Amino acid sequence: MAKYPVAGRVKTRLAAELGDETACALQRAFVLDLAERLRELPYAVTWAFWPPSAPFGELIGHGRCRPQSGKDLGERMAAAVEAELAEGATPVVVLGADVPHVDLACVRRAVLALAAEADVVLGPALDGGYYLIAVRAAAPALFTGIAWGTDGVMRATLAQAARLGLRVELVPETFDVDQVADLARLRAAMGTPGVHLPRTRAVLDGLPPTP
Repeated sequence: MAKYPVAGRVKTRLAAELGDETACALQRAFVLDLAERLRELPYAVTWAFWPPSAPFGELIGHGRCRPQSGKDLGERMAAAVEAELAEGATPVVVLGADVPHVDLACVRRAVLALAAEADVVLGPALDGGYYLIAVRAAAPALFTGIAWGTDGVMRATLAQAARLGLRVELVPETFDVDQVADLARLRAAMGTPGVHLPRTRAVLDGLPPTP
């Protein structure tokens, strides 16, 4: 799931402190670096992008792309999952582009968990949301009644899964890159083996050090 990088329309919390152009450059770098890293996995990748009119395929240059549809993030994720399942993909792992540093082992673990006994796999985020959700069957109710953008997203999703009788497994926690404070964590993550983010590093190297 990714937004097309347009200055003033992406990474607004970062933009408030770094400016629209820098925030846009970071969004573009996140998408391209994550796209390169995902090619290391033996799974098909589809980019569900927003807004629907954006030339996302030109940005990526490879891989499948489909426009997102829906009134909010939940509807857009549910629609993207159902579209992939309808084309025969199973399981489906959903990632956001604001975790370019994601541990690819967590993606593999999610796939293995769904092949075993789990119905849903979630990757908790430090802000109370989640950076990964994976399913092996359509479960649109998982994405409804959630106050998106709040620190209660993970709790509400777990409660929804419990009401639906779905077996949940968690993969290790990480952070979304949404605020300037997250950039220090991102710099540290880029020192981790296997986390090669050259475009992101180039943008960050042009910024003053974050506290």
